[in-house]
Amino acid sequence: MSASHFPIRLEGARPLFYKEVLRFWKVGFQTVGAPVLTAVLYLLVFGHVLEDHVKVYGTVGYTSFLIPGLVMMSVLQNAFANSSSSLIQSKITGNLVFLLVTPLSHWAWFLAYVGASVIRGLMVGAGVFVATVWFAPPGMAKPLWVLAFAILGAGLMGSLGLIAGLWAEKFDQMAAFQNFIVMPMTFLSGVFYSVHSLPAFWQGVSHLNPFFYMIDGFRHGFFGVSDASPWVSLGVVAIAFVLSGGALISACSTSTEGAQVSCTLSACTTTFDRGVKATASVLGVEMKLITADEKNVTVDVGGNQLVVPV
Repeated sequence: MSASHFPIRLEGARPLFYKEVLRFWKVGFQTVGAPVLTAVLYLLVFGHVLEDHVKVYGTVGYTSFLIPGLVMMSVLQNAFANSSSSLIQSKITGNLVFLLVTPLSHWAWFLAYVGASVIRGLMVGAGVFVATVWFAPPGMAKPLWVLAFAILGAGLMGSLGLIAGLWAEKFDQMAAFQNFIVMPMTFLSGVFYSVHSLPAFWQGVSHLNPFFYMIDGFRHGFFGVSDASPWVSLGVVAIAFVLSGGALISACSTSTEGAQVSCTLSACTTTFDRGVKATASVLGVEMKLITADEKNVTVDVGGNQLVVPV
């Protein structure tokens, strides 16, 4: 017995995307301005201390080297923060259920949330670049590489942010994900140093970090040189994005005993077995079967009862 059947409506992604962009833009001083200020402070401190002592790639000054790393670090961290904070806030405040009852496919959700994360990441990155480029212009040898890694990196982090939002049940869990996974991997990816300056063992460890390839490929667009081949970096980032997106779409729904949730390219279907206490989870919100008769099925979605005709 099918309790809900939602045909794919990709056009529904547009208003949800618009809503997600407005969500961070309404508090732009906090979501865009504050990260730009943080990046400028990093540049002032590290650039002042190390500019006369460190040369990278033979001729590149340290401040010039640092600017692309700070730009990309800001893009990645803010893309992650946008999707993860939006989803966890909606789950905790309970308003996510109002989006779940709309005829939106999982693809529309993905495009809207990840698209808004990419926009915020690029806006913060552009702000950091404009605020720091005056200290030591790094040049831009290959702008297409810059654009490609910025968009792919932001998309990857937006997907990871949604995965974290699906997993987390409270803000403490989200903070742990960001503080113990995202931030260490970002800081240890070569933002503040070239991995070639590390001992051989730590160079190998750095190459296991996917964040390294995002930072290094992005920096290649500015100087035309990098620690790894830009094509290798592009392949690693693209594969990571596809895997995270696939994992996210498959994790949007969870089947349990007595209930099955199936999402395909054409529809999402929740099926409950009769005569059992069945539950399922969609985007972290629990659905429960209450009653069923020949005409209607009553389900509880996130604490709200809905009557679905059959």
